[in-house]
Amino acid sequence: MPRRPTTTVLFGAFDRHNFGDLVFPHVAAALLPGRELVFAGLAERDLRRYGGHRVRALHRLAGDGRLRGAQLVHAGGEILTCSARQAAAMLLPGDAVTPTLSYLDRHPDEEPRWLRAMLGTSAAMPYVASRAELPGIERVVFGAVGGVALGALPPPWREAVLARLAAADAVAVRDAATLAQLQAAGIAAALMPDPAVMVDVLFGVAIRARAHRAPVGSLLAALPRGYIAVQLAADFGDDATLALIAAQLDDAVEATGLGVVLFRAGAAPWHDELGLLQRIAGRMRSAAVRVFDGLDLWDICALLAHCRVHAGSSLHGHIVASAFGVPAVGLQRPDDGGGAGKLAAYAATWESAGPPLLRPVAQLAEGLRAALAGDAAPSLAQRARWVASYRGGFERLLRCLR
Repeated sequence: MPRRPTTTVLFGAFDRHNFGDLVFPHVAAALLPGRELVFAGLAERDLRRYGGHRVRALHRLAGDGRLRGAQLVHAGGEILTCSARQAAAMLLPGDAVTPTLSYLDRHPDEEPRWLRAMLGTSAAMPYVASRAELPGIERVVFGAVGGVALGALPPPWREAVLARLAAADAVAVRDAATLAQLQAAGIAAALMPDPAVMVDVLFGVAIRARAHRAPVGSLLAALPRGYIAVQLAADFGDDATLALIAAQLDDAVEATGLGVVLFRAGAAPWHDELGLLQRIAGRMRSAAVRVFDGLDLWDICALLAHCRVHAGSSLHGHIVASAFGVPAVGLQRPDDGGGAGKLAAYAATWESAGPPLLRPVAQLAEGLRAALAGDAAPSLAQRARWVASYRGGFERLLRCLR
């Protein structure tokens, strides 16, 4: 009887709608042909209607025979600093978050039981899994994960994360800030780019083909001179910031002749809000603005692949646009000191010196003009280095799984 192939469990926050998290398991699956794969998060969810996967709840797989001798791959994301409360809240329906957290603040004794029911584990940092809590798992690796704010965690949580990383078979992180913190703690970690750098190489032909049909094809027809793809997280939503962004986008439209497409890179709680984009569009003078309400992963990729320039606060909007050779400007809120977030840490690690890639919203129009005027040749060479570095890093992880 032929031997059953070893199961590889791909684990991450792809149990909710967030652009980058939906990308990660597709990249890993494409680079693991012929393996029996299980896609796991903290909750049972079906994200296939958005281009994602049917996701199993990891901690409810404990009795599944496929876990005997299985390999667990943390597939990416800023998982090293995601607390149990944050993880559980992002799995709630959007309109349930505020009342649920308000109730728990009034009844703190009930929170542990709620977290356990939501997540299937009592771990304080639940997206950092270990063999100790998953009987049968043989090997555990971390691939291109992030933890820029690791040093700001409460000491018991940080120590729990570091202990699990120390017990893993291999650890690779995606930015130098996280790497320095792990090395200072004595953890042998490597550096590799985020999985999203592989989107064009692995899926580019199919993504580009989506320009020939709705919804992206409709945008290209409506904005024949091209468009700026703009994304903003929900925490940009105060009136003064939105008014400033609208004015900057009007200036950019006037200077470049391009239209504007406002889109979301995540619909889970605390990510992006459609109403925020509608408020920006309502404040703009220009008629060449569209609000893209689609949430399909591949449509978002196509939207970025076919834009002339991208501006946004999302790390993965930035990476995917750059992977397709589109110049990208990272946006910071007016009250953001700059340098501490995951987008800043990633850009400092992997992107070449040149015009500032991160801009406060007051410099959005200037940043877009600078990005459009940039030389494409260094970008092409940089993208090739990212892909080669990711392939090399993934191969090193694979050696730990064989």
